Formats: sequence, C-alpha cells, structure tokens
Amino acid sequence: MKFLKALKVLALSLPLIPMLLFGSGKVLVLQGSTTVLPIAQRVAEGFMKRHPGVEISVRGGGSGVGIAGLLDGTCDIAMSSREMKPEELQKAKEKGFIPEEIKIALDGIAVVVNPKNPLNGLTISQLREIYTGKITNWKELGWRDEKIVVVSRDSASGTFECFNEIVLKKEPLTPRALYQASNKAVAVTVSNTKGAIGYIGMAYLEPKVKALAVEGVMPSEETVRKGIYPVSRPLFFYVRGEPKGLVKEFIDFVLSPDGQKLVKEVGYIPVK
Repeated sequence: MKFLKALKVLALSLPLIPMLLFGSGKVLVLQGSTTVLPIAQRVAEGFMKRHPGVEISVRGGGSGVGIAGLLDGTCDIAMSSREMKPEELQKAKEKGFIPEEIKIALDGIAVVVNPKNPLNGLTISQLREIYTGKITNWKELGWRDEKIVVVSRDSASGTFECFNEIVLKKEPLTPRALYQASNKAVAVTVSNTKGAIGYIGMAYLEPKVKALAVEGVMPSEETVRKGIYPVSRPLFFYVRGEPKGLVKEFIDFVLSPDGQKLVKEVGYIPVK
C-alpha cells in the first residue's frame, strides 16, 4: 500500500511518470492554468480516493501551455483561466476535433499590494496607468515617495490575458514590469517588496499580501457571483470533443455537489 501511495504522489508531481509507468487507460493528465491548479489538485485527490485504481497527473505552466498540450495530445484536460483563442480553435479543427468547454468555477482577479501600503483601493483607470507606466510612484496616488514595482503574470497566463483585456484594454505593459510564472510567485514577490503591486486568483490570497478594492468593490464570492467585482472571469476545463470514459467521470465529479464543495474550499466560487 505504501508503494501505491508513493506512485500517486509521483503522478501528481512528475508530468511524465504516469505516461511511462501506467498506460492502463486509467491515467488522466491535466495541464495548464496555475489559477485552476488548486482546484484540479483538490478534486484529483477526491476523485482518486473514490477510484483507487485511477492515477491523475496535475501540472501547471499557464493556460496557453495547457491548451497547447491538449492540441498536441500530451494532456487529457487543459486547465484554462481564459477562453480558447480563435487560432487555437482553428488548430484543433485542423487536428480533427472540436474542443469542449466546461465551466468549472468563477474567480475574481485580486489586485494585491504589500501590507505596508496604506491604500485601500484603486480605479480601473489608475490600474491601467500603473501597468502601462504612466504612474510610476505611489506619491501620485496619495502615499509616500516610493517607486511602484509592477508585478505581472507572463504572457502564457490566462490571468494575464484577462487582466490585459479588462484593465489594460490591450495597451502595452510597461517594460519595467517583473514577469512571474505563477500566481504564487506573484504573491511572494509582492509580499517581499514594499512598493510592489500585482494580481492573483482569489485562491492565492493570504495575509502576506493586501487585496485592494477595484472601483470601490472588494473581490469576494458575493461580488464575483453577482458580477459586481469588475475584474472577474470564469475558469475552464477543455477536452478533445465530447467527454467520454474516465474524462467524463472526472468532469462529472468536478461539477457534482461534492466537487463544487471542493472548489469553494480552495477559495473559488462554484458554478453550481
């Protein structure tokens, strides 16, 4: 039993192990968004407890990486915090399938600063000016003479895509921005840098960072569900065509009351 448990741990942490060792038809590989990652990890654990013969590998890399894996056939489910792009859908058609989109949760993109920052909120316009480099010092926003350290997700991130769409209105990001490969990395950078500002999925909020109100609204389950919080979005799984077999069983579990309870436990908003 200890050996089998060890294999399960490896399946979650090493992307190639399931493909190389198992190949039994009872292996699922999920890849993509680090925003969706906490959901996938928690529901994978819950699913494997109910199905002891199943192995599930969950790995991040960003929404774009997950969708590329789905197109290449190197993962069964792409985790994404954005909708697939027209060119990605076209590539899927060229490969002979139409991706199936499954909405699994809702999320608010929380704008965070170092807890030493006394500001409580910003407008969309102020955020845009910070991230495009028009505002570079906190004294312009009513705090002290402190350089603003702009922290952003990388371009493979669905969180970056959504933030770019909603906040930047597709204006170019300041070249001074520090790019981070995950929500966790953004949170750590902001918590360790007194003049920093960043943005993360709600599940990554922790006491070491301070969430700001956007347009006077704080990110919460209520404000996201009601559509009041302005920087919010759905979270998705994408699969190759209509879900079947083990993929369908797993998605059905995610959308079940038990699965949606796990979604809420990790800090996101259930869709059911």
